[in-house]
Amino acid sequence: MMKLYYFPGNASFAPHVLLEETGADYELVLVDRGAGANKTADYLALNPSGRIPALIDGDQVLFETAAVCLHIADKYPESGLAPTVGTPERSEFHKWLFYMATTIQPEILLYYYGDRHAINEEGTAAVKAAAEARLGEMYTIMNDALGDGPYMMGDQFTVLDPYLLMVCRWGRNFAHPPRALKNLGPYLERLSKHPTIVAAFDQEQIEAPYV
Repeated sequence: MMKLYYFPGNASFAPHVLLEETGADYELVLVDRGAGANKTADYLALNPSGRIPALIDGDQVLFETAAVCLHIADKYPESGLAPTVGTPERSEFHKWLFYMATTIQPEILLYYYGDRHAINEEGTAAVKAAAEARLGEMYTIMNDALGDGPYMMGDQFTVLDPYLLMVCRWGRNFAHPPRALKNLGPYLERLSKHPTIVAAFDQEQIEAPYV
């Protein structure tokens, strides 16, 4: 049985959906960030950065959301959560996964933790405003990348879909939220009704509006 260390609505959300999607045997382990559980010695032994998620699969411990997602997808290839290795589709898939993981997510951290990059409240506000503006540009790129299919990769639900919903959800309170974009709005609405995403929302006790 795999163990996913999570916090509701955190970067553990996409892996949680994937575990549901595969039908894997897994256990959710709450890491109470509010109580500092992510900074305890026990948790730091799993993820030395103190960030969420961490995944235990047998003797292996993984962290970093994209790595955890790829592990789940490749462990259950029959799920179709990632295209076949070595194909053009897999390269396209990697492009967008790593764009979200290495470009959008760090900017999200700047937005929510601007005080770590400023010396006063005025500086924090400036960092937050700049991050929100850059994220607006990034969400527009994702909006424009959506094709005619119901999912990011066309007709097949993949890792990219819960990942994109997750990073868009973090911008739901922006002045110009992702849901306001022409393609992202209907896409996020569809995903919010996807059975395994609904199940993850319910299990994490996340209430609407989701995005």
